[in-house]
Amino acid sequence: MTFTAVIHREGNLFVAQCPEVGSVSQGDTMESALSNLKEATELYLEEFPRSTGNDHPIITTFESAHA
Repeated sequence: MTFTAVIHREGNLFVAQCPEVGSVSQGDTMESALSNLKEATELYLEEFPRSTGNDHPIITTFESAHA
């Protein structure tokens, strides 16, 4: 299965999130954060398998008046 990874920096760490599953992890580099997210997501899915339906979240953008 293919999942989405959203990665952002928090201080000295990179935080990676998988919006389809809700799993989150972190690492010192983007690569380690992504690797840790993959492992966390796989462990989560072992415990809580996904349904076979099309239950992907909707990802969109919006504008804010504040920067």
